[in-house]
Amino acid sequence: MPLVDSAGREVQVAIEVHTPCAPRHLPPCPWQLPDVRRAPPDGLVGGGGDFEPSTIVAEYLAGIFPWPHPEEEYLWFSPDPRAVLPLDGLVIPQRLGRTVRSGRFRVTIDAAFEAVMRGCTDRPGEGTWITPALIRGYTALQQLGWAHSVEVWNSRDELAGGLYGVCVGAMFGAESMFHRETDASKVALVALVQHARRIGIELIDIQVLTPHTERLGGVSIPRAEYLRRLGRALNRRVEWRTDHEPGA
Repeated sequence: MPLVDSAGREVQVAIEVHTPCAPRHLPPCPWQLPDVRRAPPDGLVGGGGDFEPSTIVAEYLAGIFPWPHPEEEYLWFSPDPRAVLPLDGLVIPQRLGRTVRSGRFRVTIDAAFEAVMRGCTDRPGEGTWITPALIRGYTALQQLGWAHSVEVWNSRDELAGGLYGVCVGAMFGAESMFHRETDASKVALVALVQHARRIGIELIDIQVLTPHTERLGGVSIPRAEYLRRLGRALNRRVEWRTDHEPGA
């Protein structure tokens, strides 16, 4: 079924996919990972390690994600509850649907990964948890085919917004998003869900629910339920790059 807005009108994003390669083999993670089922509700499972590609992917496979804090950079979390965005639950307001259909923005995937990550650090008055080491680790992951970005460009070919995350199996872990123009990050999210549905992603992890993501359809589920869904998603492999994206 196609995505529709709150007025029942179809919403389809034209997407240019620039993914460089399928996920490449990674060496084993050198660290022993904690049992997330024993983590406290705030989700802190431990500290230390590194942001090497094999470490980040191993943590995602275990239901863990990095969340640097000012007092320590290498902190890893698996909160209870966990926030997800159901593939059939994205809320697209009528105005956002009109924005997509207007063609005001051009949308790409994996065309400017590092620029998107750096855009996510630019939040005046809010600060950022995205450190230089994290940028290096995730940029390396993208070059190896594991991490992905959605870019939203304005009519002057300037980056207006976007999001990034990691894909393991049929799970996409959405890390962060940003906008420099109204609705740009929301257009990126619509594009992500459209692409995820097309290639067979089963689980979109948004980690911690915020008022913003809740308005867009995000929900919280118990950590045990998240781990069950993650296990099922990891049993499948998806091809992130498609030969043709509808509307492109």
